[in-house]
Amino acid sequence: MKTMKAVCIYSYGGPDVLVYEDAPRPHPGDGEVLIRVHAAGINPVDWKIREGHLKERLQHTLPLVLGWDVSGGVEALGSGVTRLKVGDEVFSRPDISRDGAYAEFIVIKESEVALKPKSIDHIHAAALPLAGLTAWQSLFDAGGLSAGQRVLIHAAAGGVGNFAVQLAKWKGAHVIGTASARNHDFLRKLGVDQVVDYQTVRFEEAVQAVDVVFDTMGGDTQERSWKVLKRGGILISIASPPSAEIAAAHGVRQAFVFTQPNAAQLAEIAKLADADKLKAIVETILPLSDATRGQELSERGHTRGKIVLRVV
Repeated sequence: MKTMKAVCIYSYGGPDVLVYEDAPRPHPGDGEVLIRVHAAGINPVDWKIREGHLKERLQHTLPLVLGWDVSGGVEALGSGVTRLKVGDEVFSRPDISRDGAYAEFIVIKESEVALKPKSIDHIHAAALPLAGLTAWQSLFDAGGLSAGQRVLIHAAAGGVGNFAVQLAKWKGAHVIGTASARNHDFLRKLGVDQVVDYQTVRFEEAVQAVDVVFDTMGGDTQERSWKVLKRGGILISIASPPSAEIAAAHGVRQAFVFTQPNAAQLAEIAKLADADKLKAIVETILPLSDATRGQELSERGHTRGKIVLRVV
């Protein structure tokens, strides 16, 4: 088999630049594995790359296969692979500078791949890596969140936000989440201690003295978040880099997180999923050929949980 079905872009632009086509099947090199994709998650970074927002940072070569959330089976091994074997069921958030997972096959470095949770299917496993690692690296690596601390999570019902809620609760933090009214019951079931309806209440008037703010929105939401932090607290954003000067003026810290592949952290996430401590919430499942619709849904926002493409 020399070709595979894949969703590529040949130029930057709107959803219409996505092309579902026959593409060359990749081959694993040294330290790499070939994975037969069973499912691929859709994330905002996919359409941001499609629109060209990250082209200076990532220096992609077009055509490019999108999608960096994957669950599947190991099909072939490159030389030097020692940890994985053919037939292993795995999941990954692969290197975002390379071709992604909107395809029947993807080549990934072994160091970026972990065994998938045994207790969930590929659809739900594909919803875990990017959002799960984003929440983990933001709350724990950047934020140092610990038991008893107070954390405010913006867009807490979203693809990253709901994992941040679950991980923060697992760690023993007091969790405050912003969401529209339709998601309040959902968040309470996840364990959120205080839900703030951002459509009717200004969160900075309802929340005070938090240790960590997790900003997934940027803009005005980020600017209004400084005042809810206690001195020495930290504002962590995945949307736009917070100002070091403003942080210093408020006596707090700031961090910007751009998620990195991490197989060891994925293995911990898999353990939590198998222990029923972390649930992947999938709102929409689409075929690979319908990736355009999936990205359009993602761009509209207000998704509860994740959108996943079924490939096998």
